Amino acid sequence: MRPRVEEVRIQGLGVIDEAVLELSPGFTVVTGETGAGKTMVVTGLGLLFGGRADPARVRPGAAKATVEGTLIVRPDGRVAQQVLDVGGEIEDGELIISRTVSTEGRSRAWLGGRTVPVGTLTYLADDLVAVHGQMDQQRLLQPGRQRAALDRYAGNELIKPLRAYEQAYKRHKQVSDLLHELTVKAKERAQEADVLRFGLEEIEKTEPRAGEDAELKEEAERLSHADALRTAATTAHTALLGDPMSSTDGVHDAVSLVGLAKSAVEAVREYDPALAGLADRLAEAGYLISDVATELAAYAESVDADPARLAAVQERRSILTGLTRKYGEDVSAVLAWAQQAAQRLGELDGDDERIEELTAEHTELTERLKELAADLTAIRSGAAERFAEAVTAELAALAMPYARVSVAMTQSGEFGPHGVDEVELRLASHPAAPPLPLTKGASGGELSRVMLAIEVVFAGADPVPTFVFDEVDAGVGGKAAVEIGRRLAKLARTAQVIVVTHLPQVAAFADQHLVVEKASDGSVVRSGVVTLDHEGRARELSRMLAGLEDSELGRAHAAELLSIAAADKAAG
Repeated sequence: MRPRVEEVRIQGLGVIDEAVLELSPGFTVVTGETGAGKTMVVTGLGLLFGGRADPARVRPGAAKATVEGTLIVRPDGRVAQQVLDVGGEIEDGELIISRTVSTEGRSRAWLGGRTVPVGTLTYLADDLVAVHGQMDQQRLLQPGRQRAALDRYAGNELIKPLRAYEQAYKRHKQVSDLLHELTVKAKERAQEADVLRFGLEEIEKTEPRAGEDAELKEEAERLSHADALRTAATTAHTALLGDPMSSTDGVHDAVSLVGLAKSAVEAVREYDPALAGLADRLAEAGYLISDVATELAAYAESVDADPARLAAVQERRSILTGLTRKYGEDVSAVLAWAQQAAQRLGELDGDDERIEELTAEHTELTERLKELAADLTAIRSGAAERFAEAVTAELAALAMPYARVSVAMTQSGEFGPHGVDEVELRLASHPAAPPLPLTKGASGGELSRVMLAIEVVFAGADPVPTFVFDEVDAGVGGKAAVEIGRRLAKLARTAQVIVVTHLPQVAAFADQHLVVEKASDGSVVRSGVVTLDHEGRARELSRMLAGLEDSELGRAHAAELLSIAAADKAAG
């Protein structure tokens, strides 16, 4: 079973109010008058597979645009596995994909009933659909796009060597940038090294210790207030324990007062247990006050006003302040800077050795890139020849029997991200014409056929189940249009093909014909999609041919076109 899009429902998109597209597994064509909304069909399919959400596409008056698609997929295929991986469901081989776009620009996506990022739909589309509009054609005219297209055609043969080249190129660029920095910026790096070396020497000479600045600050405070500290300790000691040199009989110190209180309570403690407990606590208070008084006496003895030591501390603090002003907010930060500076200086001092190593690696990588680039050129040259022959053969089937497509490859003088090859597609429209770039060598109708031929060739090299073409037949008419219809019908034997066209010759070859109809109701335009039966197809083709649905001549011509197409498809 081949995966395909079975049905698409569109609501509130552009001029389409609501429409349902029932798609053939083979060749489905979409037609309609100018402005009816044919392009919105392609836009809807693009949204369904992760295309850019443009809030301007939401129908005026609608809150959001919604596109829902029903796809037939193999339950054991890669697409089904991707759906299961994100928690989605597939029922009886049917997968539902939904996408909404609000007028505020918000976009949401659902896959198998599970909300997923829009990027998941884009990733899934790689295995399901290829949408080709006129903008895709214009992009393919750019040289860079043509190189990428040739690489895509080359396929698996190119993947591994191209990946090896890209990895080597990335490293080559890194090495080149490093060498440029080490050599061109040598003066700046030497100046940086001098600054780091000076700082490290200054710090090493000072020999700071972590936390030393805080310790010196405390010591300076003590030395600066030594007299006040000693007086405070002595006064406190006297208040707690009294002055042993005093001959006064009065009791004024805390220890003596607590002792008196304890004695008073002790005298009567036997009469009340509660008072006995208070007596014990007074005894503890006496011991504590006595201990504190002893420590105060020792502290007072230890305090020493030492002007010489104070001067030394202040001088050391001044030196450390000089370091913190340059290298960090405190000594710990200065030491951290020194560690980092030493590491960086080691890198800078090793520049000469590093330059030598990088130069050797650069030379080796350059030779490696030359070899890999030559491999890419050889593979691309072979693919270019096959590609040109395949497209030329397709042009013969599209009423351009004498045209030839060639691929001109030149090599630039510098390595690029994808090699050294510059690719340009050229067309010689007849034997006497010189090969010219597509933009110069093809008329509008010829360019459309060349692009279709290229897309068909891509379809064979990089197959996907569904192809969507938006007016790929622009500028074509007559016999060439018939051949385009015949070629699309042939492609539809192996893939689902959906084509938006204005050519009746192309539409006649479709297996299913959808017409986008519009009806004016005041200022509101509502468009819907109708599936045509045989009679309806004849009327639509007549309109496309003669501009009138009921033209007798147009109906006859339409019937003839349908007969030719039916006979051609029956003949295979």
